[in-house]
Amino acid sequence: MPNPATKIATDLSVSPTAAASTQPAVGQPVAPPLAAGKTQIIAIYGKGGIGKSFTLANLSYMMAQQGKKVLLIGCDPKSDTTTLLFGGKACPTIIETSARKKASGEAVQIGDVCFKRDGVFAMELGGPEVGRGCGGRGIIHGFELLEGLGFHEWDFDFVLLDFLGDVVCGGFGLPIARDMCQKVIVVGSNDLQSLYVANNVCAAVEYFRGLGGNVGVAGIVVNKDDGTGEAQAWAAQAGIPVLASIPADDDIRRKSAAYQIVGRPGGQWAPLFEELGVNAAAAAPLRTRPLSADELLGLFASDAVGRNVVLEPATPEDMCATAGQARPSLEVIYDDA
Repeated sequence: MPNPATKIATDLSVSPTAAASTQPAVGQPVAPPLAAGKTQIIAIYGKGGIGKSFTLANLSYMMAQQGKKVLLIGCDPKSDTTTLLFGGKACPTIIETSARKKASGEAVQIGDVCFKRDGVFAMELGGPEVGRGCGGRGIIHGFELLEGLGFHEWDFDFVLLDFLGDVVCGGFGLPIARDMCQKVIVVGSNDLQSLYVANNVCAAVEYFRGLGGNVGVAGIVVNKDDGTGEAQAWAAQAGIPVLASIPADDDIRRKSAAYQIVGRPGGQWAPLFEELGVNAAAAAPLRTRPLSADELLGLFASDAVGRNVVLEPATPEDMCATAGQARPSLEVIYDDA
């Protein structure tokens, strides 16, 4: 596995202006194809609750069934990616295991944090207890521990990273900021909030490319697709392909809620995830064009997003309960001598 921890933001020999002048056109690959045998590291981002973990659990399972050696790393404090993969069984997280082992004076071993199911290797970074720490800092600590376990020497065809897209702190932006992955895939739906998150992820990728980064966006997975087309329209304007459209189907919803893998060979949804597995592997990292706020709103009907609302400025009188009362002046008036 190539060393993914190349730091880019602190390289003073690369100026944003110089880096921007060599950028490819929107929708064009940002790097040549990986050489055969090289590990593909893919970071998947999406709004919380949009189905990112569902997509990843099923994608990793199908890729393993297609003969690929896959490592799935959950980087979401909810730990729902590996819980779904393991049929509802939560595995020990790296952060909690590290704390427990440190307290007892023991070293963390790979078997303490990495588990297998039907050819998929999986681990969960986890996060701090509610109100007791920073989730992004937990991500950084987790990857530092993985480096100590030999992360850069592991031999996989694909490493899939599940990252929460709503959070914009440095910890959750780690794979983009430090070139820890070659490409990003976003998961969204036909709603403004999930596309806002996907658009923000593209903006982060472009920001770090301006600092000399090498990550690109390979495409979007449209989950809970109701056929209205806003996610497809956003992808076309942003310059990325749609890798798969997962329908808003009650069978998928019920099975996912019951921690069942639907991306099984021979099953009803097998062709969908087989296609996603092929597309995710083959899609090149691309240069994107994040949309402006007005362009995002323009994807939706005005009655759905309130574009007809006119902003009315508030006044100082609006802000005070005693507005309108006469106040005596504190100015001192001197009579003429």
